[in-house]
Order: sequence, then C-alpha cells, then structure tokens
Amino acid sequence: MHQILPHLLWVGHAEDGRDSRRIFDTGIQALVQLAVEEPPVQPPRQLIYCRFPLLDGAGNPGELLSLAVSTVATLLQMRTPTLIFCGAGISRSPAIAAAALAVAHQQPAEHCLQQVARYHPCDLSPGLWDDVVRMVRSGRVEMR
Repeated sequence: MHQILPHLLWVGHAEDGRDSRRIFDTGIQALVQLAVEEPPVQPPRQLIYCRFPLLDGAGNPGELLSLAVSTVATLLQMRTPTLIFCGAGISRSPAIAAAALAVAHQQPAEHCLQQVARYHPCDLSPGLWDDVVRMVRSGRVEMR
C-alpha cells in the first residue's frame, strides 16, 4: 500500500484492504474495492466501504467505471483518506486512482497516471486504461 502524495489517497492490493490494523494506523477512513474476482472484504463498521466489481480489461460497463471514478474523485475532494485496492493492485487500482485524480483536479489522465506511478507499481491492462481515458475525456464522469 502506497500513498500518492500529496493526496489522501493510497493504492494497494487485496490483502491491504483486509489489513485493518494498518488501515487504522494510517488514518484511512474509506475503502474502495475494485476486483470482481475478489470476495468482498468485511471492514470494521467505522469505515466507509464501496465495492465496484471491475474486470481487469476492456468491457466494463461505462456506468460502473464512471461511478467508481466519481466516487473516488468525490472522496478526494472531501479530503477523506481513502485506500483503493484490487487483486494485485497494479492495474485497476492505479487506473481508477489516476482517473479520479484527473477528474478531481481537472488534469489529463495520463499526467495523473505518471503521478500515481511515481509512488506505486503500475502494469495497467491496455483495454481498461483505454476505456477509462475515453470516459474521462468525454466528460461522462461527474462529481457526486
């Protein structure tokens, strides 16, 4: 799990989402789980928990991608310390994190992905990233 500085955003993998001690020690208040193949975590009641069952590739419903990105962007705007995680933590999590940063700060998604990659390993599925970038550029993501 790595913080994407200077934001209150951490990117990680499935086991990070289950590590309640580390989550509390870090001050994280919201968990966003992105992997369709991972079982839902059972977070402590004090935490905000959102789950978006995304595939690691092309073909995710646009509405689901938009909802995932807008949720994380809203948490960023509200300055809520948030952990976003998927299976291995190197494709869906960085992609949605970068898109959320792009929406929240009105910057190009590619620029935000470079920012995420400075702090966290990335190996994005090209199909997923193409879908995410197309969605962000089209303006189909709205802040909640």
